[in-house]
Amino acid sequence: MGVGKSTVGALLARRLGAAYRDTDQDVAAETGLTVAELFAREGEAAFREREHQAVARAVAEPGAVLSLGGGAVLHSGTRALLTGLPVAFLDVSAEVALRRVGDGRTRPLLAADPGRRWRELRDRRRPLYSAVARVVVPTDDRTPEEVADAVLDALEQETP
Repeated sequence: MGVGKSTVGALLARRLGAAYRDTDQDVAAETGLTVAELFAREGEAAFREREHQAVARAVAEPGAVLSLGGGAVLHSGTRALLTGLPVAFLDVSAEVALRRVGDGRTRPLLAADPGRRWRELRDRRRPLYSAVARVVVPTDDRTPEEVADAVLDALEQETP
């Protein structure tokens, strides 16, 4: 959360002339509910299953740029779908992320104590993202345009 996935993903899609998909937006459009409302009504496990199905549909679209919700990698099926794809893990420090997400009111998983919860989530998710990512791109002190450039450069250098 707070890394800039949606902003950078949309920029990458425009630069590549590709379709853009945001799985949180896809799930919200499908259900007519926000992510926060889904968490409240169905719980995290049900949301992750919906999210997994959205990722499965999105990765089936060739050449699309996809922004995943921060917890998407918690689902083993989603990790399996991402294996072998050009996944970029956008990394951010806690200080910068917390400045970007604010008080966490719109983020159901941060509601109680945003700083502590963000760090817990990061510590749980980082190894999973690192396992599926081809490249890791730091985002601190970079504009979205600079991050998009860095992603494209890193993936280009990584491609055999």
